[in-house]
Amino acid sequence: MRTDTIRAAAVQIAPDLSGRAGTIERVLNAIAEAADKGAQFIVFPETFVPYYPYFSFILPPVQQGAPHMDLIAEAVVVPSPETQAVADAAAKRGVVVVLGVNERDHGSLYNTQLIFDADGTLALKRRKITPTYHERMVWGMGDGAGLKVADTAVGRVGALACWEHYNPLARYALMTQHEEIHAGHFPGSLVGPIFGEQIEVTMRHHALEAGCFVVNATGWLTEEQIAEIHPDPKLQKGIRDGCMTCIISPEGRHLADPLTEGEGILIADLDMRLIAKRKRMMDSVGHYARPEMLSLLHDTRPAVTRHTRDDAPFPDPAFQEEQDV
Repeated sequence: MRTDTIRAAAVQIAPDLSGRAGTIERVLNAIAEAADKGAQFIVFPETFVPYYPYFSFILPPVQQGAPHMDLIAEAVVVPSPETQAVADAAAKRGVVVVLGVNERDHGSLYNTQLIFDADGTLALKRRKITPTYHERMVWGMGDGAGLKVADTAVGRVGALACWEHYNPLARYALMTQHEEIHAGHFPGSLVGPIFGEQIEVTMRHHALEAGCFVVNATGWLTEEQIAEIHPDPKLQKGIRDGCMTCIISPEGRHLADPLTEGEGILIADLDMRLIAKRKRMMDSVGHYARPEMLSLLHDTRPAVTRHTRDDAPFPDPAFQEEQDV
């Protein structure tokens, strides 16, 4: 039964750059550790399995072939034994897990967020709607079908990845579905210190505007991993810092000191009554909205490359009658 207080965990750890098996093991260990600390809701970083494509930020396209093929080989199919392992862990510990993966769908990769409910069911699979800058060399685009809130054991959970948070209509689509806990995903160890500063502003603003809790996880790279990705110290600067793992209240306040470097699991208790307290003053999709002037059109149809029609014989009899006239 849902309570007024939910214990949340935001995980900032390094992936295993050798592939998905090692990273999944780290995910399962982190779920167990967070659950031992009482966590009921656990968020991992953007495309954590097998790892974020850091190579695409610092390598020119002509040099990306080999690492891109490695990522394709180690990417996750949904469903698969890897996703089942996470589902089993969620069910065993009775926790809701939000995990970022590189999803392989035949010849394409997608930046995908998976929400596993506390009984292990996959409550939501969504793809980042627009990859950012260098990411467009790696991932395809998602669609509006995944831009939805999942009703879970801890409440109504929405999720966006990285710069999707700079698309106000994407965020508003989740607000209109009354998300109570928002899972944010960023890569971490990218761009430099300014990235972490921007993440903090973005997460606090969404919490205030949506009147929800934000649990945000960014990734981390060790010095050895940075050197493994590229030996040039100048290029290594592009894959350092930029971390801001944080948990924010609907009033825009940090509920624990954020993690900006190193590995760790951030834990905080979410007093769900704060949602009503905030929305009493400002409900962006309720009494503070003006739908007669401003509203959102959200196309929830999946984007597909093949359409079939088998509801009438060919040629269409109605069409043939028109031709006969």
